[in-house]
Amino acid sequence: MGVRFSDGYRELPPPTALRHTLACLWVRVVPAQGAAPSRVLPDACSDLIWRSGKGAFIAGPDTGPMVGPSRPGAVLVGARFRPGAGGAALGLPLDELRDLRVDVGDLLPGLAPRLDPELTPAAALRQVALIAAELAETRPPDALVGAAARRLADPRARSAVVAGELGVSERHLRRRFLDGVGYGPKTLQRVLRFRRFLTRLEAGGTGAGLADLAADCGFADQAHLTRECSRLAGLSPAAIARLRTRNLEYDLAGRPS
Repeated sequence: MGVRFSDGYRELPPPTALRHTLACLWVRVVPAQGAAPSRVLPDACSDLIWRSGKGAFIAGPDTGPMVGPSRPGAVLVGARFRPGAGGAALGLPLDELRDLRVDVGDLLPGLAPRLDPELTPAAALRQVALIAAELAETRPPDALVGAAARRLADPRARSAVVAGELGVSERHLRRRFLDGVGYGPKTLQRVLRFRRFLTRLEAGGTGAGLADLAADCGFADQAHLTRECSRLAGLSPAAIARLRTRNLEYDLAGRPS
């Protein structure tokens, strides 16, 4: 896996066989000087992460911003599990890991020796990808949750209707979501709508103004967008847009060091 480990955050496509399980593999190299605190925003995913000099941990699904210091020179590599895949792969209900970071040795002790803190970043990336493949093969994603998550990416979808389309009760669907995603369908829909807003910002979508952008992304109005940004990012939409425009370090998906 030929990857250049230079300062910054980058995502890598997962192997073809893992595209239903992994959103991406990723690498983050914190600059040796001038490292800013990282702000990690909810993305409806969970991650297996190796951190140089520290070892591996699991990042559970977030419901708000996770802000932490960035150790200068740290290297992190990760495998990001799609909604519905993380709980199955890790073998435990993801709602038990919501908003948490837990050492691999505490959850999957057999994996800790394979993710030694002193590995080279390249070797760690290979190991993380291999372990993710093994976990996915042993415990494949929840197909029902995956199908529901795809439908709920439409902001007009309603969880009760989605449950009926998939032949289960809304209560049953919520229980499967708590296991596979870490929170219920309505929270997932909020997070996916928020990520759509971030994606539009990344593509330079502020030219039409925040009110139009809010409508395009499925928010009721600009006030609704502002409330959701405050809850999920701890910042206003305008503040997020300014950070992106100024190209400051601001992790939208990468995990803190």
